[in-house]
Amino acid sequence: MSLLILIYILIFMIFALIAYSVLQIKLFGMKVKDFWSFIDANQMLDKLYKFAKQYENMSAQEQIIYLSEAEKIFTAFDKVPDTLWEEEYDKYKEVLKKYKDIKMLRWAETNNSK
Repeated sequence: MSLLILIYILIFMIFALIAYSVLQIKLFGMKVKDFWSFIDANQMLDKLYKFAKQYENMSAQEQIIYLSEAEKIFTAFDKVPDTLWEEEYDKYKEVLKKYKDIKMLRWAETNNSK
């Protein structure tokens, strides 16, 4: 009987912690879905940051993939307050720089081919 009570207490504590986390996210002025997409985007930011550092010349397909993934990251980061990701600002800036470089390169190639 005491084991059953302990299990109920643990389940209640888990739900209480989840509810508290959701409440904190809501009080911060965000949606839970936006916060979750920010977490995913933060992981992708690390990957793109490493990719931007390693590769100077990308193929056209790699550029398109990089651009689409970077745009997803920018969208997710725009939905959350800056204070959440100020530690990641340098990585964000580096990914943005590479994004702009690729956009300019693709724009120049498009204009030269006309």
